[in-house]
Amino acid sequence: MLQGYVHPDFWAVAKLLGRQIPRSRPGGAAVCVYHRGEVVVDLWGGSRDESGRPWEPDTLALSYSTTKGVTSTLLHLMVDRGLLDYDDPVVNHWPEFAQCGKEGITLRHILCHEAGLYGIRSLVDHGRRMLEWDYMVEALADSIPAHAPGEAHGYHALTFGWLVGELIQRVAGGSFTELLQTEIAQPLELDGLHIGLPGDQMHRRAQLIPAAISRWAPSERRIARIGLPLHRALRLTRLPINLSEAASAMVPRGMDEVDFNSEGFAAVPIPSANGMFTARSLAKLYATLANGGEWQGQRLISRATLRRAAEVQNRGIGRVIPFPMHWRLGYHRVPTLRVKVPRGFGHFGFGGSGGWADPDRNLSVAMVLNSGTGTPFGDVRMVRIGSAAARCADRR
Repeated sequence: MLQGYVHPDFWAVAKLLGRQIPRSRPGGAAVCVYHRGEVVVDLWGGSRDESGRPWEPDTLALSYSTTKGVTSTLLHLMVDRGLLDYDDPVVNHWPEFAQCGKEGITLRHILCHEAGLYGIRSLVDHGRRMLEWDYMVEALADSIPAHAPGEAHGYHALTFGWLVGELIQRVAGGSFTELLQTEIAQPLELDGLHIGLPGDQMHRRAQLIPAAISRWAPSERRIARIGLPLHRALRLTRLPINLSEAASAMVPRGMDEVDFNSEGFAAVPIPSANGMFTARSLAKLYATLANGGEWQGQRLISRATLRRAAEVQNRGIGRVIPFPMHWRLGYHRVPTLRVKVPRGFGHFGFGGSGGWADPDRNLSVAMVLNSGTGTPFGDVRMVRIGSAAARCADRR
């Protein structure tokens, strides 16, 4: 079932991936792991579409919120160059943003989800508006925060991308898609790191299977079905989640009519949700971060800036996600089983993808895939893969 390479010290990761790939139905995945600058896992298997075409080493997969970690890394490069500071008011770089009490919102508030601008349902009349960058930027400039900046945190599941992406464009003077290529993909020689996929790369895409993944949140009822058991449990601890706010953050009207499998969706940049990645490229990016921001003598980002970016900003349960994410600046903690990664950081995505860095082990792990159910907050398959990789690194 699997193709590629695995170092004998990391055989447990290969065995686990082999059990996760569907055997009697369509679906595939790829996993890549770096340890101390060395590729120790580079595996793929299964099918890339419902017709059964095999997953290839360069297959790109839609990776949902895993995109946020890549977007955040691009912004940290802008900070590293002095074009931005984490405590800059957004209005310093985006004057139109100074409306409806948003003058005090800083870049830090946005990156750790404390800006109160997560309610996309009140911003747009249809989910297809997500394909219109200028519309989304104007809507966010006109928006009213749900709370004062820093007063609480709530996962900006979709709005995060345009908030961060617009700031990047304004200070760097280029399109988000092009900046990602020139500032990260090309220096690190990554051929599978796209947010806004070029037409000549469309043939590499994996198809989302089943269709339910591409239409992951057609109604509040789906959010309620995911969150209700957690809601009841958290009520016992007097920390209930607000399901209406979760729906507002994740479900714009008409979301069920957005085709996440279409070329039109892949072609435009949605820096919070539609990154098209290979596991190889995602893992190499996080390997650079795990190594203090340097790759084979080439520095992508300074250790000082990376240290600031990885500092935990809040720890409690937020208004949207029903468990603590320990938000850093654009990254979250690394959930694991039977092993600890206290200084790890990265981002997972709906459907099961994810990528993260652990500076203590000089370890990075990435997974992309196209099948399964998952939740809006990640998937246990990636947790198991990452946990196995960390245990292998410890034994090594």
